[in-house]
Amino acid sequence: MSETIQFCKGGGCTAKLGAGVLSRVLDRLPKGKPDENLLIGYDSKDDAAVYRVTDDIAIVQTLDFFPPMVDDPFLFGKIAAANALSDVYAMGGEVRTALNIVCFPEDMDLNILGEIMRGGFEKVQEAGGVLAGGHSIADDSVKYGLSVTGVVHPQKIYPNNQGKPGDRLILTKKLGVGIVCTAGRIQEASEEAMRQAAASMTTLNKRASEILRGYEVHACTDVTGFGLLGHLHEMMDGRCSCDIDASQVPIITEALHYADEFFLTAAGQKNRNHLKEHVTFAGVPFAMEEVLFDPQTSGGLLAAVRPDQAEELLAQLKEEGLAAQIIGTVTQKKDTEIYVS
Repeated sequence: MSETIQFCKGGGCTAKLGAGVLSRVLDRLPKGKPDENLLIGYDSKDDAAVYRVTDDIAIVQTLDFFPPMVDDPFLFGKIAAANALSDVYAMGGEVRTALNIVCFPEDMDLNILGEIMRGGFEKVQEAGGVLAGGHSIADDSVKYGLSVTGVVHPQKIYPNNQGKPGDRLILTKKLGVGIVCTAGRIQEASEEAMRQAAASMTTLNKRASEILRGYEVHACTDVTGFGLLGHLHEMMDGRCSCDIDASQVPIITEALHYADEFFLTAAGQKNRNHLKEHVTFAGVPFAMEEVLFDPQTSGGLLAAVRPDQAEELLAQLKEEGLAAQIIGTVTQKKDTEIYVS
């Protein structure tokens, strides 16, 4: 369509607060009275909250919203919705309902807002959920996302930090969308790179999550604003370390070129600064380092799985057309938490 969104300074998950700043604030907040039914909550760095309502049912609650990273409003709506829905899948759950979260300038063409919300509706429908309403405020720039409710069996939740030494680490989508979108913002990204980034960001993690349920998954998260290395740091949780083979990490190839041209995000540099004491690189080119720190919008699932099941799981993910790879191994805790070679 002819209408486009005027870019914000930082779109998608590059707009999120850095992990270091966030931790300093969250660590000071009161925790409240413990509730035995709150299975995963504010004292965790997990992707969503999980609350048990019966012995067989727990509800998964999450929300996510951000400024646009593409100038097609319909595409932006699909990306923002896929990103918000992803946290339910990272917990092993199924989507049930969603509510729109909208910030929109009153003097902007409302057809743009309609296209954004149409994109969000399409993804909620694809997820098998119901778009049940929402909330909007007038703002000086566009922001959109969803509040999502899902369900999961209390005994079948994917935690993000219970990986075991020997587990193989599987990533289900290519990295590099943050760098590609940054290049696109200054008209330096190729059509093919933008096509790959858009296809990745609009792909739900629904099928990947469903496939994981057939295997012994010890930990799972989705890779978003903290980049692959930031989410690995949360997954290790001070308990374990991991060895990552950079040559096996799936990436949008042109992201390496754009990183070499220094089309980088401020959020990626925040990730680097926050993680510098936890990551050691051995013979990894600068551009690849940047891709590993790159904030991902609607990124893939990162799962720690039983080693003897990893190859079979990978084969099934690939049969679904997912760009999945085994990228490394969880180890006993070492001096270096994340070793990348």
